[in-house]
Amino acid sequence: MFETVGKGLRMGLGTIGTASRLTAESARALRDVPTWRPNFAQQAKQLGVDSLPIGMLIAGFTGIVLALLASYSFTGAVPRYLVGTLVQKTIMMELAPVLTGLALAGRVGANIAAEIGTMRVTEQVDALETLGYDPVAYLVVPRVLAGVLMFPVVVGAAMAVGMLAGWMASLLLLGLSTPEFLKGVRLFFDTFDVRYGLVKAASFGFAVTILASAAGLRTRGGAQGVGGAATRAVVQSCVMILVLDAFWAMVWLLGRAR
Repeated sequence: MFETVGKGLRMGLGTIGTASRLTAESARALRDVPTWRPNFAQQAKQLGVDSLPIGMLIAGFTGIVLALLASYSFTGAVPRYLVGTLVQKTIMMELAPVLTGLALAGRVGANIAAEIGTMRVTEQVDALETLGYDPVAYLVVPRVLAGVLMFPVVVGAAMAVGMLAGWMASLLLLGLSTPEFLKGVRLFFDTFDVRYGLVKAASFGFAVTILASAAGLRTRGGAQGVGGAATRAVVQSCVMILVLDAFWAMVWLLGRAR
């Protein structure tokens, strides 16, 4: 048991160290704009635009379930319009960023790790170095920038779809009128809710792309190694999203306490 825990701890610390070094190298490589700029648009499309359907699908069903559960949980002493309040707060501050981030960790993280890992085992990364290109600037920086910028776009769309789905469920399934639902939404609405969710999404995008890139660059051993890198990238990204979610929750609570 202790051996397993120790091994897991060593692997975790090793992952943090590798990701930290890659973050520092990526920050330095930002100056090499001619190397990373040509790849940025393609990565933004792949990480952001192509991920919109899955993000909106998850948010849509989440909004429906939230509205139904809120209506079921509220007693007669609780005004029904608070369904709108619960849907708005939960979607924007928590579920849209986290669930979308977890879904994108699987889609984006595995893709990045497999792509860079394949390039590593086929010696394409070494070829880039031979040709005078910085592999971090060429491979990592455009993906990290795309993740930081496009994850909030996907989450923003997910917020809108989740709210729309919650409103439709309240209207069609719960018999709640549109004015009642909107009253609940406006009651405790704060633009901070949106900003908070989008900042979380940006941090998730950074974590997923940097961890997946690190896993890809560390790939060894052919096809089996590529599969292992993709698996590690997804698992590490999902764990880091949950850690960051707890971190932002503590920041939010400390901010309110002041």
